[in-house]
Amino acid sequence: MRSLMSPLRFCATVVLAAALAASISQAARSGEPSIEELKARVAAASVGDRPKICLQIAHRQLAEADRLYEAGEPEKGQTSLADVVAFSELARDYSIQTHKHEKQTEIAVRGMTRKLNDMLHTLTHDEHPPVEDAIKRLQRVRDDLLTAMFPKGAK
Repeated sequence: MRSLMSPLRFCATVVLAAALAASISQAARSGEPSIEELKARVAAASVGDRPKICLQIAHRQLAEADRLYEAGEPEKGQTSLADVVAFSELARDYSIQTHKHEKQTEIAVRGMTRKLNDMLHTLTHDEHPPVEDAIKRLQRVRDDLLTAMFPKGAK
């Protein structure tokens, strides 16, 4: 007897292939630059534009980290999480250096911190430490931005 793919398995394979093709074509149509392209733009951009690009990278990497943690791949998620923190810190540094986009950067980092706190509730106890560390570091970023915007004793 020949071993044929069951009709149900065949249908599932066709649906999966169609969904993959649709997502690839949508990504190509959306015209969004890849993470690597954004990282290359940071070095080429003016210092005043760098905070926005860094925040784009951090947001995209946060979404990727969330997806990877949900998929049960916390090791890969930690890599994306490291980018979230690193590019948030770069956005802070560029914002403070140029005195531009400080408020927008603080608001964006606050939102990312909130998202990470929400993620904590879905993770196992063993997966908490890297996310908690990221939250602490992002809180430091916010504190630095708030201090730069509202220095003590200034009126």
